[in-house]
Amino acid sequence: MIQEIKESTDHLISRGFDAPEIGIILGTGLGQFIDEIEILAEVSYKDIPHFPTATVEFHKGKLIFGKLEGKKVVVMQGRFHLYEGYSLQDVTYPVRVMKELGISKLLVSNASGSINLDYKKGELMLIEDHINLQGGSPLAFHGVEQLGERFVDMSQPYDAVMNETLENTAKEHNIILHKGVYASVLGPQLETRAEYRYLKIIGADAVGMSTVPEVIVANHLKIPVSAISVITDEGNPDDLKPVDIAEIIAMAEKAEPQMITLFKELIKKI
Repeated sequence: MIQEIKESTDHLISRGFDAPEIGIILGTGLGQFIDEIEILAEVSYKDIPHFPTATVEFHKGKLIFGKLEGKKVVVMQGRFHLYEGYSLQDVTYPVRVMKELGISKLLVSNASGSINLDYKKGELMLIEDHINLQGGSPLAFHGVEQLGERFVDMSQPYDAVMNETLENTAKEHNIILHKGVYASVLGPQLETRAEYRYLKIIGADAVGMSTVPEVIVANHLKIPVSAISVITDEGNPDDLKPVDIAEIIAMAEKAEPQMITLFKELIKKI
């Protein structure tokens, strides 16, 4: 993998990706963020050596380099998921490439369903901890110790300083920003009523199908990370209605401007 990471990185450098400081992963329905960036270079995933290719229709599949709030950023417009048939190493490969390019911070977003019914559609949740229910680890492969310590401490997977900045920014801009625990499941099917009850019992506030693998690898690489969930649907097992994926996308797009404000202000301050 080390050689593959180098080849991917060298290709991106040749395409103008010049020492980004901050990596950003955009989740489902969260594409307006790109409009805020002064784009200097962009490459489709399919043109990057050894990169997976996004197969979900609402994920664009581009790596973008540019400037935002005076900082150089590299942005994943579209991420990879286990439910697309990728391995956990595939899903997290871009994080390793972004680290090789030079990032020292990682910001992650996703769309999720609320387990905590005090968290409503269109609101945001700052992830302060997570539960990995994806059935594996992106660090469970032969040779991982060549890329970092095998036994990674996860007592505080999300950076306290960046999270505090996001909380203060939310207060300054009158943005509702809950704090909670994110559970990451395999998918792609949505949860049953019994599964929603189970997730509540084990302490989850929101559930989705991403983010945790990337955060584990960020910790493996010692990259401070913050993550925000956009609540796009509510998982009330006593009043569970069929999920409309188009509605989830629309809700993510509606809530995204608040997330953009939080990320922009954080980038300005870090």
